[in-house]
Amino acid sequence: MKIDLTGQRAIITGSTAGIGYAIAKGLLTAGAEVTITGRTQDRVDSAVEALQRDAGGTVSGIASDLGTRAGCDALITARPDADILINNVGIFGPQDFFETDDETWQQFFDVNVMSAVRLSRHYAQGMKSRNQGRIQFLSSESALNIPAEMVHYGMTKSAVQSISRGLAKVLAGTGVTVNAILPGPTRSEGVVAMLEAMAKEQGKSLEEVEADFVADNRPSSIIGRLATPEEVANMAVYAASPQASATTGAALRVEGGIVDTMA
Repeated sequence: MKIDLTGQRAIITGSTAGIGYAIAKGLLTAGAEVTITGRTQDRVDSAVEALQRDAGGTVSGIASDLGTRAGCDALITARPDADILINNVGIFGPQDFFETDDETWQQFFDVNVMSAVRLSRHYAQGMKSRNQGRIQFLSSESALNIPAEMVHYGMTKSAVQSISRGLAKVLAGTGVTVNAILPGPTRSEGVVAMLEAMAKEQGKSLEEVEADFVADNRPSSIIGRLATPEEVANMAVYAASPQASATTGAALRVEGGIVDTMA
């Protein structure tokens, strides 16, 4: 299978590192014109430079806080149209349910959910008028397997999965597909830094600490390891391709079999 996205304009939010960066790189490699986003200009500029070096192609970046209406409007003004929208921007962090205040719940909802709602509401209209387009929401296995230590995070991932399914129905028959991608624990920048610190503290190798982490925190994992950002990106690139034209309204799992269901 050769995926060719030449001429397709893609926006990937929250893409200066980790899964978002890997998706941007994958789409560039497939020929798409890519816009990445991040909260600071320095991070955006560094990521654009790295992508140009590692993947080539046409890539640019917008610095914007997409957890706000003004930030979403700024991105829309700078890039009023797109053929592929990947709603990846998100925040996470463990916190005791009884100590999670209203402001934290609202912040997680604004960044993880409302950014995707605002951008999808805008870009889907252009896609619908052209009878072609791809929208993706980065959900998580935590949408199905709500973590007790991050109820506020799991809620947002369940929400974007629900929105993804509903929007697919809204766009029925238009040639625009909408899907959710569900990663499991992934070797993102932050996770690797955490594991490296644990390895140093425990006097173990990074590989040993990773295996222990998965066994302790996600014992139902079938692959028994963290996924790589590239493995998640491979699913996203496929879902963005013409070959995925009959895949819509789906929850596409890249979580290593953690969720113990067959559907």
